[in-house]
Amino acid sequence: MSKKDKEIPEQEAAMEQPETTDNETQSTATEPVEEEDKLQELGEKLATLNDKYLRLYSEYENYRKRTNIEKADLLLNGSREMMKAILPVVDDFERALAATADEGVQLIYNKMMKILEQKGLKAMESKGEVFDENLHEAITRIPAPEEDLKGKVIDVVEKGYYLNDKVLRYAKVVVAC
Repeated sequence: MSKKDKEIPEQEAAMEQPETTDNETQSTATEPVEEEDKLQELGEKLATLNDKYLRLYSEYENYRKRTNIEKADLLLNGSREMMKAILPVVDDFERALAATADEGVQLIYNKMMKILEQKGLKAMESKGEVFDENLHEAITRIPAPEEDLKGKVIDVVEKGYYLNDKVLRYAKVVVAC
């Protein structure tokens, strides 16, 4: 084929293709921009929805953990009021033991205290300890018989108790000053 023959089909091909107008060029140029805007909008909506989902999920997890802790605490300390009601009976037992040396009363007392200890009740050891307002209730203050007893508990009027390592009843004590 000659050079002239090659030029003719190229010219015919150019004539067959319609010429594009400026409007068509603009519309094809704006379509990708509009699509990018839509994509960006959709991306923002997705990010917003994802953020809402994560916040809702976090709130639910916090709620679930909090209710589990509350349930465990309720199971652990549900007997709190019952234990408080039994403490005066324990005090009476201790007074009875101090007044008499009855073995039967001692056996019953030991049995009851063993059951209460299994349920989480524990007596506070206060005598000779440094006064702590988080554990003790000072009934009175007396002058210290010795210098090293200042600020310490000299006598226990009413025993304090813990229930599962939380103070159930504060110890009523006499403090040396």
